[in-house]
Amino acid sequence: MPTVDRRQFLKLAAALGATLASGCVPVRPSSSGWRERRDLYPQGVASGDPDEQSVLLWTRRPYADGRKSATLLVEIADDPAFTRVIATTAVRVLPESDWTCRVLVADLQPAREYWYRFVDEDGSGSRIGRTLTAPAPDDSQPARFAFVSCQCLPEGAMNAYRKMIFEDERAAPEERIGFVLHLGDFIYEVVQYPDQVKNGRYDRKLTFPIKYPKGKVVAKNRFWVPDSLEDYRVAYKAYLLDPDLQDARARWPFVCIWDNHEISWNGWQSIQEFAGTDGWVPAQTLKVAGNQAWFEYQPARVLPPGSKLDTFNAPPVVDTLVKEFDDTGLGTEANNLAAINSLIIYRALRWGRHIDLILTDQRSFRSRDPGNHDEINPLFEGDTLGFVPEELWAQLDAGRDYANGHPPAKLSFGDKSVANYRAAEAAQTMLGAKQKAWFLERLRGAKATWKIWGTSLGTPDQRVDPQNLPAALGKWPDGAGFGLMATYDWGGTYHERAEIFDAVRDAGITGFAIVAGDRHSFWAGYAAKALPPAAFEPVGVTFVGGSISSVGSAEANEHNFKKDDPQRPLYVANINGGPPQPTMNLLLRHGVRSALEYARSGDHEKARAVSNPDLAPHLSFVDVGGHGYATVRVDANTMVTEFVCIPRPIARSPGTDGGPLRYRVRHEVSLWRAGERPQMRQTVVEGDAGLAV
Repeated sequence: MPTVDRRQFLKLAAALGATLASGCVPVRPSSSGWRERRDLYPQGVASGDPDEQSVLLWTRRPYADGRKSATLLVEIADDPAFTRVIATTAVRVLPESDWTCRVLVADLQPAREYWYRFVDEDGSGSRIGRTLTAPAPDDSQPARFAFVSCQCLPEGAMNAYRKMIFEDERAAPEERIGFVLHLGDFIYEVVQYPDQVKNGRYDRKLTFPIKYPKGKVVAKNRFWVPDSLEDYRVAYKAYLLDPDLQDARARWPFVCIWDNHEISWNGWQSIQEFAGTDGWVPAQTLKVAGNQAWFEYQPARVLPPGSKLDTFNAPPVVDTLVKEFDDTGLGTEANNLAAINSLIIYRALRWGRHIDLILTDQRSFRSRDPGNHDEINPLFEGDTLGFVPEELWAQLDAGRDYANGHPPAKLSFGDKSVANYRAAEAAQTMLGAKQKAWFLERLRGAKATWKIWGTSLGTPDQRVDPQNLPAALGKWPDGAGFGLMATYDWGGTYHERAEIFDAVRDAGITGFAIVAGDRHSFWAGYAAKALPPAAFEPVGVTFVGGSISSVGSAEANEHNFKKDDPQRPLYVANINGGPPQPTMNLLLRHGVRSALEYARSGDHEKARAVSNPDLAPHLSFVDVGGHGYATVRVDANTMVTEFVCIPRPIARSPGTDGGPLRYRVRHEVSLWRAGERPQMRQTVVEGDAGLAV
């Protein structure tokens, strides 16, 4: 961000709901009398959204003595012993903000390491946090960050953070992580209580760290979800008791966006949908409550409309069924608009000369899922495969824009057809009109070497070739062509994704890269709007990171496909009675014949030899069983993304190193010129990536 004066910083701090602390004071030793009392600051400390001059700091200091407010002192130093304190300020904590606080520290130096801590009126102090400022926009030094997503506390451990900390502490200073990009599902609002769980889930023995003060039962009594602001707060408080997550937030600044579970499992705009519940659940109050809790617990540089210095300015809304939508699919009901605009999290950050990071919100403004309509159900009666024909989905996604404005009158699958209920409707949007215009403008105007799009949802197509299935495994209609295993994310948002990728091509943008989460698996490949037999024209590279702890497809498949299921070899193989291996990796990257060959012979080379070259030229790596994190290192010439995969995080690792490593795989891309195709080089640095490569 450009240089701003103190008055502008004061305005920015007020807009962010933060107290301002300035680094423009004489350097001196601490005189606070700080004595560490972590028990009084149970959720630790955090920092977020740094730029080259400032960073947001956060803590929570709760009180139970009935007081209306309290005052904390925050100290910022350029040494961990606090002999060189460069800024202090007083900050209020209030029960209205769940005793959380946000402090904007300004007038800092670029590319610097700082330490901070909070002290109450009795001298009882928080743990010490470490943070970093961004390099100046003209700083040509290499830059490095990590990206993560999907941490389900009741289902597993956060060993990935411990591994990340262990490795970063031992790295050379120039190779350390500058910030952690969290791409969503920081919490899971969906929880189960002991009476709803019979035998755990898959390989997991569930824990029960969350009990909602209010809550509501959904999905035929399978889950509890929040039903109040306090419920959402309880979830964040439970997650932030985790020592590995808390240590990570104390070591690095985090840059966060949300996905679905911060608000609602199958939510879109302010509408909730649950399995076993008829119709839409109007949830404007819960959308605002979820937004407020996120704002209170994430030190993000976001601007709630009309926010006050100490509290989130929650608009008054009433839960009202959304019935009317504009031409882009945005619900025009006043409470819906107020709820989704109560917090805007899409934003952009600059990190030195080499990173323009552009972050988008995939949930608050998206249109209705075009496949989530009862009208489509007759096409799939009796279907046992679960794939959606690629062409059928293209018709659903594009609506009236299909085939340059010539959608078919009927939707067909095999010998079945229904009226095309999408023929008069606009193409699906994930971003909404306003956010999309902002995003494309920021993308076209990005000046850094690498233009990195951070999105909660992955962009690679999840494509399969069921036309090559043996008859014994299921019938795929003649002429149906390729299918899609999943359609819910950018991999099935063909029309809007093509708009974005065409904008990249037409503007001659190079260094375009996408990092995403949500899939609970590692993916690497190329950003292309279409696959063979259409023209395959990559405009960038795309990556999806494995989950921190949430269950992935590989684990689910091991339990859901029984040993005698004829389709099991497509997803799981037990070679010579050995441990399960995810042939689903091969199914997605190489095709049906490859997966079945490996399940039969256990020979990876034979399996690759029967790869379908037209299936997935956009993919270079798929591991549907991958947990861990990814790092990105960029300089003037190269982007290197490493997948750091750990074993299934069923229990917390007892050591300081986060436990063993499954593999470390490096994906290297040289900067390409406008009109050229990016080229990715892959190296297995450590361990065994198995069927993912």
